[in-house]
Amino acid sequence: QVQLTESGGGPAQPGGSLRLSCAASGRTLSSSAMGWFRQAPGKEREFVATIRWRNGSTYYADSAKGRFTISRDSAKNTLYLQIASLEPEDTAVYYCAATSRVVFTLSYYSAPEHYDYWGQGTQVTVSS
Repeated sequence: QVQLTESGGGPAQPGGSLRLSCAASGRTLSSSAMGWFRQAPGKEREFVATIRWRNGSTYYADSAKGRFTISRDSAKNTLYLQIASLEPEDTAVYYCAATSRVVFTLSYYSAPEHYDYWGQGTQVTVSS
């Protein structure tokens, strides 16, 4: 089992930045990849970015390229998502997820059903 705990969300101003964190505990060595998803009110869960834990390779949703940066600190078993130039449309609950599945193509990890573990989410609200 892997436990995931997100933090770093909250209210933010348009144009500002936030860094979300996801602390992993438990059988973290079994994680092959981790990802960030978000869900806005009334919308489906949306893929943001994923990272291969072993070598740090990343893959982003087209909508996330340029303003979102996914990274990880292996020593701390922590995943990060840096969001720059926040927009009201970024308002959502942000979830981190982990999977032990090993697949060569990183785009595989853009599908929520390919993840085994999920955090409880952290709310990001962007408003002036």
